[in-house]
Amino acid sequence: MVKKKLVLSAMAILATVSLAACSSKKSSSSEQSGTTASVKLSTSYKNTNKTNKSATKNGTLKLAEVNDSPFQGISDPILASNAEDSDVFSPGGSGALFNTDKNYKIVDGGLANLRLSRKNKTATITLRKDAKWSNGMKVTAKDVEYSYEVLANKNTTSQQYSSDYNAIKGMAAYHAGKAKTISGITFPDGEKGRTTVIHFTKMSPSMKFSGNSFIWETAEPYEYIKNVPIAKLASSEQVRKNPIFTGPYKLDKLVTGESTSWVPNKYYYGKKAQIGRITINVVSSNNIDKAFQSKKYDATVPSGAGTLGGTDYKNLKDLKNYKIVGQSALSYNYFAFNMGYYDSKTGKNVSDPNAKMANKSLRQAMMYALNQDQVLKKFGYGVSWRANSLIPPVFQKYYDKSAKGYPLNMKKAKKLLNDAGYKKRNGSKWRSDPDGKALKINFGVMSSSAANEATYQDYLQQWHKLGLNVQYTNGKPMEMNSFYDTLQKPKQNKMDVWLGAWSLSSEPSQSQLYGETAAFNMGHFVTKKNTKLINAMNDSTAWNDAKRTKTFKDWQAYMNEEAAVVAQKFSYAWTPVNKRVKGFNVSPANNEVYSNLTLTSSKLQ
Repeated sequence: MVKKKLVLSAMAILATVSLAACSSKKSSSSEQSGTTASVKLSTSYKNTNKTNKSATKNGTLKLAEVNDSPFQGISDPILASNAEDSDVFSPGGSGALFNTDKNYKIVDGGLANLRLSRKNKTATITLRKDAKWSNGMKVTAKDVEYSYEVLANKNTTSQQYSSDYNAIKGMAAYHAGKAKTISGITFPDGEKGRTTVIHFTKMSPSMKFSGNSFIWETAEPYEYIKNVPIAKLASSEQVRKNPIFTGPYKLDKLVTGESTSWVPNKYYYGKKAQIGRITINVVSSNNIDKAFQSKKYDATVPSGAGTLGGTDYKNLKDLKNYKIVGQSALSYNYFAFNMGYYDSKTGKNVSDPNAKMANKSLRQAMMYALNQDQVLKKFGYGVSWRANSLIPPVFQKYYDKSAKGYPLNMKKAKKLLNDAGYKKRNGSKWRSDPDGKALKINFGVMSSSAANEATYQDYLQQWHKLGLNVQYTNGKPMEMNSFYDTLQKPKQNKMDVWLGAWSLSSEPSQSQLYGETAAFNMGHFVTKKNTKLINAMNDSTAWNDAKRTKTFKDWQAYMNEEAAVVAQKFSYAWTPVNKRVKGFNVSPANNEVYSNLTLTSSKLQ
């Protein structure tokens, strides 16, 4: 199952980067920071029942996308910034170029193969001969190249660009609007041929893995969209109403914000889709348990398995005729502080030393005031636990399990504030800032499950105990799309601290999330040391794996100390799977996620 992008998430929880997602439900029973979940799950359902060919060919696989807001409906993975869009369009394959192994390393056999040359500083992408879009059009070298134009155009609405892409020759000039083409991308056998060569100024070891921040991993249907200005592409009919795909299924029906319906794509190069129809419906976090209990759905969307949390697990783990499938999530929930703004002219984030949340002692104190272990023990039920780092345990080599993170320490929190001058003055209930001015802190959260909203209230109570006047932005949890619309403005003052979630890229480099030029760096935290550490993840020293590992651990320690962004919790990505489903497997090595699925019965069991 290829993971490529960063996305925003609503999960109680972006993008190849991952996409940013929404408001979800997760929590945990582990009291020790950085420990693994206390339950063990398999990545696949090894159903031994026999496939019913008639039920499969004529049947409908019913999948749920757990979300408390409508999905935006942007089918193009370069332009989408929410995990929900990625999920509801996933049967179409999203133009994915490469297959991966279980460690997300790029391997041969996908829509295209990749060859890297450190000597020549090139990446050669060769499409298979039978590569076609779902409307029968051939996939061409231009389609591979055009994705970089959409990604980097100065008028694009994509948020996936970061400075790493400047390693492509001519990319910086194109991104700045000083060149009409990207000089470092060439076509040895012409634009309509099968080969695209990308010329770099430097090579990175991360290029070997899906989700890296140097090689974009999806194609764009150039002939189909070439007449649409890139600035208007996200709202175009080609993206919103009648998108085309390269995967095993093609879109049959779309109800914007609510559902997608899929039928087999006869032009797919790989294993043919076996199930006659797949439907994906948005279901709220407060209704999903009842929906499974009443057997309305076979499973959640495989790529969206991270949207179920601890309370769901308690309610569904023993559900008759379902098997629980899951793995350590390629995601995490986090707290972030507003530290500055994004300069649209320079394309860089700027930290403001005078920002309300610029004081490190204030940020650290707010994190030490929270009793995450207790909250996650109550609501996590073994599938979520307190996070101790911004690198999740799914990245075993780079994750620092020894990091302490922020366990409850109210005494330390009070001392930090007192020493920094945040004191109660003139008999006030609340602490004022070091200059004696009233301090009100706006806390942004997304509307979510009852369990999640109970945890938000607990956070507010803990901050109030600390003497800080922290209140919800707008007085209540926000709808997900409004939440991210606010955060993604170049400058905003409605949220001083917020709780968000990332659906991550499958390669752990951090430039697209927390780099100086990253659009996803919504807290606008920028320092010379942070930039230096992020750059070192992919510079010439990074080819030495021991040095690269040390860089990642140094970065985790630095970010924990700065507390500009603090991981809240890690979780399992899991889903119940109805016993009529065969072939359900969420392993990264399963490159035919949807084609491998069959049914043993025409009705849910």
